[in-house]
Amino acid sequence: MAQDSNAENLRAELKSLADTLEEVLNSSTDKSKAELEKLRAKAEDRLKDTRERLSNAGDKLAHQTKQMACQADDYVRENPWTGIGIGAAVGIVLGVLLARR
Repeated sequence: MAQDSNAENLRAELKSLADTLEEVLNSSTDKSKAELEKLRAKAEDRLKDTRERLSNAGDKLAHQTKQMACQADDYVRENPWTGIGIGAAVGIVLGVLLARR
């Protein structure tokens, strides 16, 4: 659920950035230099915020992936035969799917 919320926040942030950039591009011909500078500053701020959020989301995703890998490693160490069985089952399913091609 937290990932869905983060993804939604990132989508909203990217849409806001795109809207701001579109506003700058569409109004560049009929605005004064001061207004253009104001729009440019707004676009730069949005871009900076979006980059920061994307960086944070990437770091968070990497951390979650490492946690999941550690949990999987712990599970396989505690239940080696179950891990072997799961691996064999996945291998058989992939083999069947690839053989159909």
